[in-house]
Amino acid sequence: MPALLGFLIALSIALTGVGAGTLSVPLLMLVVGVPATEAVALGLTFSTAVKLLLAPAQIARGHVSWPVLRTLLTGALPGVLLGSLLLHQLADSLSLLNAALGLLLIATAASQILFHFRPSHPAESHQPAADDEIAHASAAHLAATSPHRRPWLLAALMLPVGAEVGFSSAGAGALGSAALLAFTTLVPAQVVGTDILFGAILSLAGSLLHGLPLALRSPLLPPMLLGGVVGSITGLLLATRLPRRPLRLALWLVLLTLGGQLLHSSLRSANLVRPHRPNYASRTRSATA
Repeated sequence: MPALLGFLIALSIALTGVGAGTLSVPLLMLVVGVPATEAVALGLTFSTAVKLLLAPAQIARGHVSWPVLRTLLTGALPGVLLGSLLLHQLADSLSLLNAALGLLLIATAASQILFHFRPSHPAESHQPAADDEIAHASAAHLAATSPHRRPWLLAALMLPVGAEVGFSSAGAGALGSAALLAFTTLVPAQVVGTDILFGAILSLAGSLLHGLPLALRSPLLPPMLLGGVVGSITGLLLATRLPRRPLRLALWLVLLTLGGQLLHSSLRSANLVRPHRPNYASRTRSATA
């Protein structure tokens, strides 16, 4: 099961630029029964590994805008620290923590569904196969002119995005790409490439702040990473053949359902994790025996 989850999450990242922390945390909690703090740690570490695996291909294709990336990180890195501190404060209030994670997923998914049905970005109607040509054709123009529309506002918006990454491991792919489309002149291929590297750096910062030792001790991480490698390669091969917008809409609908289920479970029970812990603990012992 962890290998399959890793495959599906990495496939989603490669095809849409979204899915690492957003999918991994609710799936680990609801399907595998992992406690919330460990699920966030695993999500951050897995996201770092998969996005760093995908990033070189995006850089080689010229799909990363370095000026925009610097603007994003200026606002987001302090936010990661704030989100990580908040997660530590709520670590002993598991029911509240689970409810907060569910609400974040619902809010993120709902906002992205609404964003999906806005008037299209001029270049968004192109298929991924055409994105490479558009990106390379506009490279000279973007080198001569600023790709920002409102750099100060983009940096300010990244503070809560970074906080969400530090708190729940989600947000960089979903909210980052939406902000890039709204506040830059990047074409979709560059939005995905810049956002993948942005998410990798934020996930690395979050995992170093609180999640890396916990994730490295988990027996779930190796099979997830193995599945993630296969999913990343598969996604890169399919990325030029499949349109991103319909895939993203399907992903947001799934996340809306997962967030609702997580919130419902946390409200119904004083502790969402308690019923799952014996099974998860027994699996951990058997895996390490």
